[in-house]
Amino acid sequence: MMNDPLASVLSNMLNQERLGRRECLVHPASKLITSVLTILNESGYTGKAEKVADARGGVLKLNLLGAINKCGAIKPRFAVTLPEFEKFERRFLPAKDMGILVVSTPYGLMTHIQAKQKNTGGRLIAYCY
Repeated sequence: MMNDPLASVLSNMLNQERLGRRECLVHPASKLITSVLTILNESGYTGKAEKVADARGGVLKLNLLGAINKCGAIKPRFAVTLPEFEKFERRFLPAKDMGILVVSTPYGLMTHIQAKQKNTGGRLIAYCY
């Protein structure tokens, strides 16, 4: 049993990318993991993820682009208000406007840039640069 499936998926993805692989099998395929991978795809860090049928909850086949330097889950999931985003950007990202923080907001999962535009806070889920 995994304690944090999202952290396991992100570290597996980072390891496969560092090895130079172009595909990665991700399991389990939960809604949170699928949403985070969709955000990484929209931001240009990964390729498409397609669901492959499996008897144990499904597997995602993820295409890697070689664009990730570092990614990981944020534990504990800090609550962030609009003025605090800059503090966490300095903590988790290497430079200003480099990388993304994935935030769970009342409007769903989104990047910290989109959350600033919608003028909302939320809980930090993951980072990637």
